Amino acid sequence: MKKIAFSLFILPLFSFAAFAQSAAADKNKVMDFFQNQQFDEAVSYLTPAIAADAKNIQLLGYLGYAHYMNDNTREAENVYRQIVLIDPDNIAALQYLALITKNDSPNEALQYTRRLILLQPAKAVYYRSMGELFKRKDVQDSAFVYFSKAYSLAPKDYKNGVGLADVLLDRKEYTRADSVTEAGLEQDSVNLSFLKLRIRSAYNADDFQSLRIPGEQIIRMGESPLTALTQVLIGYYNLKLYSDCIRVCEYLNDKGYMVDNVIYYEAKAWAKLKDYDKSNALLRVCVNLSISKSAEMYYYNLALNYESLKQYAKAINQYDTAYYLFKNPVMNYNCGRIAEAHLHNIQQAQKYYLRYIAEAKPTEADEVKAYAYVKERWGKKKTTAAKK
Repeated sequence: MKKIAFSLFILPLFSFAAFAQSAAADKNKVMDFFQNQQFDEAVSYLTPAIAADAKNIQLLGYLGYAHYMNDNTREAENVYRQIVLIDPDNIAALQYLALITKNDSPNEALQYTRRLILLQPAKAVYYRSMGELFKRKDVQDSAFVYFSKAYSLAPKDYKNGVGLADVLLDRKEYTRADSVTEAGLEQDSVNLSFLKLRIRSAYNADDFQSLRIPGEQIIRMGESPLTALTQVLIGYYNLKLYSDCIRVCEYLNDKGYMVDNVIYYEAKAWAKLKDYDKSNALLRVCVNLSISKSAEMYYYNLALNYESLKQYAKAINQYDTAYYLFKNPVMNYNCGRIAEAHLHNIQQAQKYYLRYIAEAKPTEADEVKAYAYVKERWGKKKTTAAKK
């Protein structure tokens, strides 16, 4: 359910009708329902009142709001459509309809927003909404026109600057985008949206030096936007500032971002610092992260198929790969079994069986039985070999 402060949200949007008493409903009772977040109760209370006065815009506005706040957007939309049929210029109803339809019916949202612009042509928020809708539709030229208008009307509203800079970056107009973001950062140096846009611009323009200030500001703030900070660490790597690259990687790791691209660049940076052991350890982590756990089953079934085709060497290769990636000791057992039973390669069988014995902790009945066999037969060979 939407929990929005009563005094900040309800009153402005119900300015389209005076808070006069209705013969069918008590305004104070409705306000109490809203104040206490009792939207179901508000709907139950308003429904019979509206049945008696179906064209009462004030009551319909209350009902639409109650449905909207109760996450019943379909009913809210129906109610606001009724209001617009009665009063086509009703600002609040048009605002809600534009908001409700923007995701599922963007073309409808465009029509409602155009109507709002005609009714209130000096409102920057409507032009920004149009820009957002056109951007979603990937109509970049129109998005640029509307974001530009919104910014010209209200340049100090950071949302207008963010929208315009974003479109300018899409158009590869980096200098113009930077002027907008820098103006925004002059007003608010810790605005995360502008900081991310500044990083994106510098990264796309291969201006890696310019990544440093906004990147370090984000880290000081304790924020961790993955895309932006990944661009920062790549920038440090390209600037040959390998220790800084590692520091940003570790910062993201501490924030819970154990992703292969971050760890990969950390590994590359350690290699540049000639710490190859650390680099290799991180590269192994990358391998494990980049391969899904379900891949073990794929390798296992590939091996079964090769066994059925009597292509035993290929079957062993698949089991061996599965073990290397996922460390399941049963894969060593399968390799030993094929080497013993089909290839009659005792030395190879022993190698795999001894690995299996060293790591396996069987719990299933079938594996307990197989483990006992391997340990009884091949464990003794290990002891004999050791005595020799």
